[in-house]
Amino acid sequence: MASLSLQTKFSLYPNNPILRFQPQNKPRVTFFPRKIKIKIKCSTTEPQRQKQRESYSAKKESAGGSEKGVDPVGFLTRLGITHKAFAQFLRERYKSLKDLKAEIFTRHLNLQEMASGFEILGMHSHKEHRVDFMDWAPGARYCALVGDFNGWSPTENAAREGHFGHDDYGYWFIILEDKLREGEEQDELYFQQYNYVDDYDKGDSGVTIDEVFQRANDEYWEPGEDRFIKNRFELPAKLYERLFGPNGPQTIEELGEIPDAETRYKAWKEQHKDDPPSNLPPFDVIDNGKEYDVYNIVADPAWQEKFRAKKPPLPYWIETRKGRKAWLKKYTPAIPHGSKYRVYFNTPDGPLERVPAWATFVEPDADGKQSYAIHWEPPPEFTYKWKNTAPKVPKSLRIYECHVGISGSEPKISSFSDFTEKVLPHVKEAGYNAIQIIGVVEHKDYFTVGYRVTNLFAVSSRYGTPEDFKRLVDEAHGIGLLVLLDIVHSYSAADEMVGLSRFDGSNDCYFHTGKRGHHKYWGTRMFKYGDLDVLHYLLSNLNWWVSEYKIDGFQFHSLASMLYAHNGFATFTGDLEEYCNQYVDRDALMYLILANEILHALHPNIITIAEDATYYPGLCEATSQGGLGFDYYVNLSAPEMWSSLLESTPDHEWSMSKIISTLLGNRHYANKMLIYAENHNQSISGGRSLAEILLGQGNEQAPPSKELLLRGSSLLKMIKLITFTVSGRGYLNFMGNEFGHPKRVEFPMPSNNFSFSLANRCWDLLEHKGIHRDLFCFDKDLMMLDENERILSRRRLPNIHHVNDADMVISYLRGPFLFIFNFHPTDSYERYCVGVDEAGEYQVILNTDERKYGGQGLIKEEQYLQRTVSRR
Repeated sequence: MASLSLQTKFSLYPNNPILRFQPQNKPRVTFFPRKIKIKIKCSTTEPQRQKQRESYSAKKESAGGSEKGVDPVGFLTRLGITHKAFAQFLRERYKSLKDLKAEIFTRHLNLQEMASGFEILGMHSHKEHRVDFMDWAPGARYCALVGDFNGWSPTENAAREGHFGHDDYGYWFIILEDKLREGEEQDELYFQQYNYVDDYDKGDSGVTIDEVFQRANDEYWEPGEDRFIKNRFELPAKLYERLFGPNGPQTIEELGEIPDAETRYKAWKEQHKDDPPSNLPPFDVIDNGKEYDVYNIVADPAWQEKFRAKKPPLPYWIETRKGRKAWLKKYTPAIPHGSKYRVYFNTPDGPLERVPAWATFVEPDADGKQSYAIHWEPPPEFTYKWKNTAPKVPKSLRIYECHVGISGSEPKISSFSDFTEKVLPHVKEAGYNAIQIIGVVEHKDYFTVGYRVTNLFAVSSRYGTPEDFKRLVDEAHGIGLLVLLDIVHSYSAADEMVGLSRFDGSNDCYFHTGKRGHHKYWGTRMFKYGDLDVLHYLLSNLNWWVSEYKIDGFQFHSLASMLYAHNGFATFTGDLEEYCNQYVDRDALMYLILANEILHALHPNIITIAEDATYYPGLCEATSQGGLGFDYYVNLSAPEMWSSLLESTPDHEWSMSKIISTLLGNRHYANKMLIYAENHNQSISGGRSLAEILLGQGNEQAPPSKELLLRGSSLLKMIKLITFTVSGRGYLNFMGNEFGHPKRVEFPMPSNNFSFSLANRCWDLLEHKGIHRDLFCFDKDLMMLDENERILSRRRLPNIHHVNDADMVISYLRGPFLFIFNFHPTDSYERYCVGVDEAGEYQVILNTDERKYGGQGLIKEEQYLQRTVSRR
């Protein structure tokens, strides 16, 4: 092994310089003087494990792995984990999943249809000059639409009685007919259709329907083919004559009752029972429920084949559709664009009004206590037209987490347009390749950061319209940024007037009843994942955001809340028994498996991220191998560790071993890990950001000293660098932390008299020279380091070869790159040696102590090249 020796003139000063080396020569091969064979065998455990593997192979067929490529406990076997209870749990879960899919297929054609409920549910304009509304409320007895379009009348637009108005599953169907304008006549065709959006300018050419039909007859049909169309009674007349003869009955009374075919056949058989066998039919078979042709039609085979090859004359039928202008001239929309509406239910407990569950745009009223659904159907000329395609999914993710409302400098709620014009260019300049937006889905209270969702299909009206959000996503794609959405399917707001709680008057429509239906501490409602209609709603919601807004991926928020009856508020020791006991919600696990399977099947480039504080086994394993199918999981321990060390542990008591073990996470899934030093939780959830702790600039009465700023800046850069490079294929940074935002985030709420003073970002700090611009330069170069050198996307795990708790020095290799950190608060080192895998010359290419990063510049340019020294 070679060793890198740092000469006398080359010092590691405490907290400041972080050295990153890259070898400049080819790898050197080292030959040992003789061959050494080392054979290690454990006489007790090895035969036992071999027997277990053989036993598993023998029982694999009966364990549920009969489907090709499917093994319910595959990842346990691959990792060499033997736990009977958990393995049995996985097998039973797999069987339950198969039963669930079989039940789904009894009501849906396939899983794609299961996840496409938004195509028929909610409010949709129909081509036959009407609007269709559909929603699920199994506990309701009566359903109607009320709004400003009908004077809020609960009787004018109601569902019809019987199966024309609702089905056995509780889905209500309402039709709102467009109103004929005064002086206009009804359409010639009963099923006259209009183009509202697609090809809305077609159909207004003035060509009549009769002219279209005449052209169809002239162009589509060849001579003789339209014989029975023009003479529609010729065929039934011939059939009638063959049945009853030329003098058959002429009225229904003369016809009398015709017995069924089997009775007539038996009567004929009885009549001809004395005939010789040659006169009887060769077969004596009744149809047994199958339908057969009664008459053999003799035709020219060539003509018949040609006729069958003809495509239906659909283009002519589509041409009969009229355009939007013709529709607006003849009809008044049943529910105009921008109309407010709610759904009205009559329940056993009395009448109530609700915001439809599938509403795509919702606005609160003046006092904010109630909300209205908004019928969002802008004219085609005002509908956003997509211009860009999504960029390719990168091998490593550098995610910029952001909140639209606090993204501005002014003390107000910022809009989608403000974010698009001001923040997106900054994110691109900073070197990130994805944004993750929180708080976009409609929620009642602004101070909840968007986590108490009320309307899962609606973008928050606080920030703008659906068209504004489409523009944001499109512009992000145009500059090469992926757009990820923080989705909350683990719980929902408990508000009844604006959310899903007691939607149809019952307590178990979308959620569990009793204590299981309420979060243990947060007061939110817990979804009933075992219900097919709830699954239909949630799976369709995921597909909706991708189909409608071209979202590139999701981070599933707080999985622990949904996976356990105790909502994750329990002590976990790591025993697999804790992941398969009576507190685990198997239905929630199956929902996550279905969500990942459907999303990756419908959208192959989708990214799914699991945020689970309990690190459920198999989060990022393939669903066919017993996993949940996520692409990444979030290391939630890292930010908690950094906050704890900075706030409650003296600098000289930091444990290097703890830092490394926490940052590495689960080594089996290192290439699936998304890591961050701090996210919005550190600066929003009642805490302080790392910059606020280290730089102390939140207290304006006592400005920090130069030494405090130097120490804080150095530690902040070291924390970012080691977190960024030590493991994982993804990194996340919350908006503003890239330049050390000096203040926490505090949303307007009663406790601060609804002040917006801390609900913004101080972008003006980047316009002036100082520590914040220096920190931004460092963060930008850190992102460029991965862009140019592919640090995060390297498959090999980092080689942690030097962790010294006494010296507080950490050194590791990731590929050909060497990283050295000195966390000691007072001591610096000269001639400090660390091992490397490849001998040669190493050059410093990133040093946190450089002056351009706000450092002291203690290491000169000529000291940036070092050679390895053999210590063998």
